[in-house]
This record gives sequence, C-alpha cells and structure tokens, in this order.
Amino acid sequence: MKTDSNWSILGHEWAVDLLRGHIANGRTRHAYLITGPQGIGRRTLALRMAQGLNCKQPAAPGAACRTCPTCQRIERMQHPDLLIIKAEEVGGALRVDQVRELQRGLSLSPYEALYKIALLLHFEEANPNAANALLKTLEEPPPQVVLFVTAQDSEALLPTIVSRCEVIRLRPLPLDEVSQGMEAMWEIPADEARLLAHLSNARPGYAYWLYRNPEYRKRRTAWLDDHRRLLSANRVERFHYAENLTEDKAEFLQILQTWLSLWRDVMLEASGAQTPMTNLDCGAEIARLARTTNLETARQMVSSLERTKSQLDHYTNIRLTAEVLLLNLPFVS
Repeated sequence: MKTDSNWSILGHEWAVDLLRGHIANGRTRHAYLITGPQGIGRRTLALRMAQGLNCKQPAAPGAACRTCPTCQRIERMQHPDLLIIKAEEVGGALRVDQVRELQRGLSLSPYEALYKIALLLHFEEANPNAANALLKTLEEPPPQVVLFVTAQDSEALLPTIVSRCEVIRLRPLPLDEVSQGMEAMWEIPADEARLLAHLSNARPGYAYWLYRNPEYRKRRTAWLDDHRRLLSANRVERFHYAENLTEDKAEFLQILQTWLSLWRDVMLEASGAQTPMTNLDCGAEIARLARTTNLETARQMVSSLERTKSQLDHYTNIRLTAEVLLLNLPFVS
C-alpha cells in the first residue's frame, strides 16, 4: 500500500495516480466531480489535488510537500485562494446566493496561488436554482480556476453538471486495507483499528474521524445503551425519550443512523449472511436480537428507521415522528 507517495491518503491509489498525472502532464481539467459515500475521502482527495497544483516547493510535478505555508493553509482550508461552499446546516439546502457569491470570488485573479480552487461540498444538497447557476461557471470557467464538486452519487445531480466534469468515483475499501492502513499511517492499535474499520464500513475518512473524536464514540455507546433499554420500556418511558429526541435534530439523525446500523447487523445475522457486521463491539446484543426477534422484524425496523430519516428532511412535526418510531420498536425483554 502507498502512504506518502499516495498523497498521504489511505487507499484510492488509482484516483491519486490519475490526478497527479493530470498535473504532471499539464492536463488539469477545469472541474472534477468526486462521488462516493460520506467519509470515503472525497474532500481529502480534492484538498490534496489543490496542494499538488499550488505547492511552492513540490518534489516533482503534483507531488506537494504538504509542509510549506501554502500546503498548510490549504490543509486547514484557510487559504485565500480556496473558496468553499456547502449547506449552512445539516439537512439544509445549498442556495443560489452562495453559488453567485462563489462566482464573484472566482472572477478575481488568484491572490498568491497559481490556481484558485473552488470546493463545493455535498452538492446533492443544492437547490435547483443553485445547480442551474453553477452551469454557467462550468460552461465558461475563468482562467486559472479548478472546481471540485463532491456528492454521494452523480445521479443526484443534473446530467448537464456531470457531463461538464471529470468524474472520480470513490468506493469503500476492503476492511483489512483500512484497518492495516490505520495501523501503519496513524499508529492506531490493531484492535482499535479493526473496530474503526468496521464502524466506518471501510470508509477511511470516517474511520479517521471516529479515531479523532472519542467523545462521539462515547455518545454512540450511550445511544446503543438507550436502545437496549427502550426495547423493554413501556409507552410512558418511550414517549419521554421521544420528547428528548426533539431537542436536537442533528443528534436525532445521528441516533437514527446508529440504531439503523445495529438493525442492519441484526438482519444480516438473522438471515445467516456472511457479510461482516458494522458494530463489531455489539456481537452479543446483535445475536440476542436475532435470536429473540426474527428476520421480518429486523427488516421492518430497518425500513422504519430509514423512513424516519427521510421524514426528518421533509416533516415539520419532529415530536410525532419520534413517537411513531419509538412505538414501532419491538418489545424485547
């Protein structure tokens, strides 16, 4: 596996080789669309390309030093020639005025870098007006500008946007590659690296984020403990918990994702599938639920949790949504 020679990125060697070759051969495109699930490394790949384009002392074309002031500021996303837009809140929309403000910034010459870089994150969250506004820049890009658009799936974007970009599709890595890479690159103990690889579903960016945020992992454990308790709780206790869920929509979504991953593991266990489980540290609980419920119950819970996540994006009565979900939890003593 490549490490420093791979832009210090875990995996995705083919994408690094492709982009570094564009720089070295003077064939840099004006726009790149990087797709893949959240936490796969889309933003990191874009920032490494930006460093490769603008490094003041590269060892070779496209081989950024990552230590000079330019590389460091790009790494921290604080360079004056790096413009970033995304939805202002979780579940929100990226608006047309944000794209127009970006276009005004791109119309100016770079302040100090060779290329001005635009990073449009989670562009599937752009509203139709914002998406259409971007087309003008893609059709007539200013000189010395490179745009990076990230999205989970190209099918979520306008075909006219996709057709004007070089598309880089990132996919989850093998679990062993992620765990061994984390051991080698970040000196993470083997058992912890293996757990993080599973919890992240082999998404290296998310795995590293989990490593750097132990407080989130403590909260995940608490949410799973809550779930275990709620399965044997009465209606009054479930309604009380539903009331607490409505206080923070972003946290509610995180709780839903945590419970959803657990029930997917239960569904796989109940079906006898050989697919590796996500919640590697919850094997006993997953086996218990698979034994005390059944495959159909697990399927219904996966569907219920996915439906609830979708409703939070469109439904205004969060309290009712939470209550319906908790009443649908099976009773398991």
